[in-house]
Parts: sequence; C-alpha cells; structure tokens
Amino acid sequence: MVTQTEKPTYTPQQYLEFETVSEERHEYHNGEIIPVTGGTPNHNEIAGNLYILLKLALKNQGYRIFYTDQRLWIPNRNIYTYPDVMAVKTPLQLQSGRTDTLINPCFIAEVLSQSTQDYDRSGKFVAYRTIESFREYFIIDQYSIHVEHYVKTGTNQWLMSEYSDTDAAVSFNQFDVEIKLADLYENVDFTES
Repeated sequence: MVTQTEKPTYTPQQYLEFETVSEERHEYHNGEIIPVTGGTPNHNEIAGNLYILLKLALKNQGYRIFYTDQRLWIPNRNIYTYPDVMAVKTPLQLQSGRTDTLINPCFIAEVLSQSTQDYDRSGKFVAYRTIESFREYFIIDQYSIHVEHYVKTGTNQWLMSEYSDTDAAVSFNQFDVEIKLADLYENVDFTES
C-alpha cells in the first residue's frame, strides 16, 4: 500500500525568509513554494525585447518597467510571483515592510511555455485581475507568432484581441505606445522550439 506524503505548507513570512537567501527563484502559492524553472532562449529574447521596447517608449513618462526578477505580491490570492515583464505607474507601491516586492502593476506580460501556458491563461490571470491597478495583460507565444492582448474596459470586463502577423502592431491602452510584432519577435528562432 502506497501512502501519499503531504506537501509541507509555509507561511508568507517563511517563504520570504527562504526566498531572500535562495540562489534560485521560487513562487509562493497559498502555502506552497514552487521553483521557477529557467526559460528557453526564445522566452528570454521575447521578454527582453518587450522590456527594451517599453523601457525606451516610456522614458520620462512616469512608469517603471521590470523584467523577470521583480517579485509581485497578490494578497487576495496569497501569491508571490515573478511576471516576465511588468509596468508600474510611479510612485511604486511596495508590500508593507518590504523593499523588494511590488503590489501595483498596471501592465503585466507573460511569455508562454509548455509547462506554464494553462496557468498563465487561467489561474494566474484570475489572480492578476484582483490587483486594483492592473489594467492590461499580454500573453506571448514563444513557439509561433501569436499575442493575446487583454484590456480592462470596466468592472469585471476585459476585451481580448489576438495578433498573429509580424506586420501587425499592438497599441496599448494604459500608455501611448505601439509595438510591432516584428520587433517583439526580433531574433527569435522558431526552429529552436
């Protein structure tokens, strides 16, 4: 007879103590500590391209752009996570008592991977929507040219647009920026997937 071992659960404080000394990144989901696996070259290239495009386009406009290593606290879901790219309207709002954990993104982007795509589209998006300042979500496929762009249009209302052509350009709602998919996918080699 095989007995199933219970997974240990941790408090947010235990997670933060563990995470600040860990050499690897981990997410926290309601008591569970989950390792964040490394990305592929395409994943890194796409997230880096988006970071650079937003950083340059929003220079001196009152936004801070963050890339992969910035922790986000989602208190309504008891989740700590590391979005691929986040934009935050200044001033930054940090979790009480912390200097390393944001709570007020207006824009979040996730680059899909085989292991996270279902969660990024469903559970993670549901959690992000509980953040009061959150207004736009970008889901980017790393295996083909495809972007899903979600814009908050009202209370409990989101509009989704899809783009699958390198000639297409995505206009953001939160800020006056347009990004061409050709620039977003620059140097991405789909034969590596």
